[in-house]
Amino acid sequence: MLNMGGPEKLEDVHDFLLRLFMDTDLMKLPVQNKLGPFIAKRRTPKIQEQYSKIGGGSPIKHWTSMQGEGMVKLLDDISPDTAPHKFYIGFRYVNPLTEDAIEEMERDGVERAVAFTQYPQYSCSTTGRRPVGSLWKRIPVRDNASSPSTGSSLNAIYRYYSNRGDRPKMRWSVIDRWPTHPLLVECFAEHIRNELLKFPDQKRDDVVILFSAHSLPMAVVNRGDPYPQEVGATVQRVMERLGHCNPYRLVWQSRVGPMAWLGPQTDEVIKGLSERGKKNILLVPIAFTSDHIETLHELDIEYAQVLAEECGVENIRRAESLNGNPLFMKALADLVQTHLKSNEPCSRQLTLRCPLCTNPTCGQTKAFFASQKLP
Repeated sequence: MLNMGGPEKLEDVHDFLLRLFMDTDLMKLPVQNKLGPFIAKRRTPKIQEQYSKIGGGSPIKHWTSMQGEGMVKLLDDISPDTAPHKFYIGFRYVNPLTEDAIEEMERDGVERAVAFTQYPQYSCSTTGRRPVGSLWKRIPVRDNASSPSTGSSLNAIYRYYSNRGDRPKMRWSVIDRWPTHPLLVECFAEHIRNELLKFPDQKRDDVVILFSAHSLPMAVVNRGDPYPQEVGATVQRVMERLGHCNPYRLVWQSRVGPMAWLGPQTDEVIKGLSERGKKNILLVPIAFTSDHIETLHELDIEYAQVLAEECGVENIRRAESLNGNPLFMKALADLVQTHLKSNEPCSRQLTLRCPLCTNPTCGQTKAFFASQKLP
């Protein structure tokens, strides 16, 4: 179960940031081996302050473990031919790291492995180059979807074997995207329905639903990254499931730095709606499968508390994240069962590089998974 991860404790924040700023898939910095540690050290106190406001750490490992346990229990029941099933967590920037998970799998004698990205919508990479002067002040440092870096997580698996100069002892395949899975769509719809019921009866029909996802620099979008269209596909299916019950927009959060980013931005839309008399708003984290700093701090505190008060918003709520919803665990199990039955190493989409891709490792990773021989 692949994800970026997040620091469980305040003392983990520095190492989390250090690994993040040293990841060349996520961002390319000049003299990265020197500038990365410098930025991590300077940013640690500020990010520790944010985590202290949401309980002292990220809950993403807790939720991923719960989701994994529920998933494999269901899999053992619905897919006895492939049982027993075991999940491993592979984070990019905190323990358990992806590389450590692979080593544990090898020690356990695993013969068949599925790299299951926990990002429903696929993105090859995230940030590009930034002006050095603003780097340490405005680098994105959120966890979980701090940028939707499916590509970075998969690259870590490819590099593990490439650096060893060895072929995998297990047969790999990958679930690389699942933006319109029916049970995922139903989970989002269920949480939206539940939250709409908490608005005053006379205001409910006037509530504007804002589906918020992590933004991308336009330089990445213009290379052909599929993430924006896949997020849009999720939103469309969810609103169809809801019968288009309320007006809605897809908005983008977490823009940083002076470069052009995919918009409109979540905070600016909240301001604009309020100015136009739309003061009942429901925020929906549509690209996140569990709570983390972007939901608990950015959406819940920065937007739903501070910004909403400044703008005079009457009622603003945030739909609950998928977290421990049993239906979501059923979705995960169904995805794995269907994938195993398909006997395909990856989706056809994964084999296609972005038309203007600038990262050679991306192509090597895609070839690695596409060439896996399954029985």
